[in-house]
Amino acid sequence: MANCSICPRKCGVDRDIKKGFCGVGSTLKAARAGLHFWEEPCICSSGGAGAVFFSGCNLRCIYCQNEKISRGCAGKEITVSRLREIFDELIWQGADVIDLVTPTHYTDIIIRALSEEKLPVPVVWNSSAYEEPETLKRLEGLVDIYLPDYKYSDPSLAAKLSGAADYPEKAREAIKEMYRQTGDFTLDKDGMMLGGVIIRHLVLPGFVENTLGCLDDITEMFSGENVMISLMSQYTPPEKALPVPSLNRRLTNEEYEKAIGYLYLLGWENGFVQELSSAESEFTPDFDCSGV
Repeated sequence: MANCSICPRKCGVDRDIKKGFCGVGSTLKAARAGLHFWEEPCICSSGGAGAVFFSGCNLRCIYCQNEKISRGCAGKEITVSRLREIFDELIWQGADVIDLVTPTHYTDIIIRALSEEKLPVPVVWNSSAYEEPETLKRLEGLVDIYLPDYKYSDPSLAAKLSGAADYPEKAREAIKEMYRQTGDFTLDKDGMMLGGVIIRHLVLPGFVENTLGCLDDITEMFSGENVMISLMSQYTPPEKALPVPSLNRRLTNEEYEKAIGYLYLLGWENGFVQELSSAESEFTPDFDCSGV
């Protein structure tokens, strides 16, 4: 994998020889595979999402909830054939979808696993949206549902919290390409998504204005008839103290209600909101290589 340019970092590293900015080489590495019950209801019902959590990440979010695998790169090396077996095992267990979590830096390998034969359930690309449209174009016809974050509307905040000042621009370009591939979201008779885009945004404590800016950006790009929005409240402070004071606490009711109020003010009806939770580990699984 000479001169890697899969993502906007374009670190140019030969990942056959050394690790890229994402922290991993050219070998596929995963930290967990199993049924996950905390995705949006239209992609995760009683069967759960068949989630594969990949190791490494091309962002450097200081508040990352999955730091053990995103920066620590904990996980187990597996082959393309084993990844395909994992997909089949999850479907046999009853998974509603195959949910590829933080997959960007393994795009080449994942394409090989998905190209063998069309899976009988939708494939979900669950990413940060810090991606290149040219890379995403290679997934056309292989991915049914895109589940991107849209973290920041402010480049300076993106630089401060995730080390990527170009995040807003790159994420908008990526999400537009995702929508080009899927078109407007479609649901089956039971309300389960067959294809489309759900844009996630995690409201950060102390940064509600960023959330309002993100909702403005999304509304400028799309309407509620085209894509869904998932406005998340599940921010969990990491164990270590962060240099940004507000990120050392949970989101308040007032902050989240302001975000929800603005979402409705903009006219959004198709999407999801959450209840505030005090259970810090509720949405974070153990990355113990189970299922891998």
